[in-house]
Amino acid sequence: MMQKKRILIDCDPGIDDVLALMFALASPELEIAGITTVCGNVPAALGAENALRILKRAGRLDIPVYVGEEKPLRREYVSAQDTHGMDGLGETFMEPVQEIRPREGAVDFLLETLWAEAGQPEGAERAPLSVLALGPMTNLARALEKDPEAFAFADRVVSMGGSFRSHGNCSPTAEYNYWCDPDAAAFCYQRLGELGKPIHMVGLDVTRKIVLTPNVLEYMKQLDGELGGFIQQITRFYFDFHWKQEGVIGCVINDPLAAAYLADETLCGGFDAYTAIETEGICLGQSVVDSMDFWKKKPNSRVLTQVDPLRFMTMFVTRLFPAAGTEEQVRRVLEQILVPEGGRA
Repeated sequence: MMQKKRILIDCDPGIDDVLALMFALASPELEIAGITTVCGNVPAALGAENALRILKRAGRLDIPVYVGEEKPLRREYVSAQDTHGMDGLGETFMEPVQEIRPREGAVDFLLETLWAEAGQPEGAERAPLSVLALGPMTNLARALEKDPEAFAFADRVVSMGGSFRSHGNCSPTAEYNYWCDPDAAAFCYQRLGELGKPIHMVGLDVTRKIVLTPNVLEYMKQLDGELGGFIQQITRFYFDFHWKQEGVIGCVINDPLAAAYLADETLCGGFDAYTAIETEGICLGQSVVDSMDFWKKKPNSRVLTQVDPLRFMTMFVTRLFPAAGTEEQVRRVLEQILVPEGGRA
């Protein structure tokens, strides 16, 4: 029997966060220990409401949701509601969940969950706990400030954020999560590196290759009209933004790739390096990756640069749409409708 990987998801839902939550909930490799929300795409309290909406759809309201930091460490908070809609779900304005409410104290919950790993008896057959950060790293920074020793019990810290060679998505050089709270990102990279817990950086170099296109969306609707229709409903706003902003027909779904990487780390490739985050000036939020080892510093990150988009989308469709059949069957369909990088021969 497969031993599931236990994860604590820190997020800012957010359209692509929601898709990542749906993927994680449907993945046999993953077990969600809890969800914390942070100000990012939307305010933390609104993100928690959105997380509950997705948990209710999945019949998993047993998973606790905690509200975290409502402002960055130092800079003024700037949401991404222009990208995700005022409700964070493409302005679909779904009914709120009434049965259960989000809890306060995300930072304390994060630390308590990590410390609970220390209490496991020696030789206990329990999968180690990883932290999946899908938004700005403000909650993680506050937790590291308060009790850095707790992170000794984290197996992995995976961050959807940053960029190595790809351009930014909210400035010429910066990815949004790190731009939103650059001080938190800078502190987490430095402190976790010192603790021997390098951050796995799932940045724009790989996430930009994960595009939900209209033909893939139509395939999903054919498989399951209700679920496919829901995904279409929440991504319509996202589609429009990507076309106006980047000339992309479809939408880049960053966060699900980070969840998929935790489920199967062979999905992406990269290299180890020291990474610093710029906290001032016109390059605010830029992830500066010392790929040539100029600084001669111990690596504090695993920087992902390669991904197989067809393999990812096969995983995504197979898990969310069981009626699609086996991975081999799904792959054959996707090979017909996904355009390879650079176009067809």
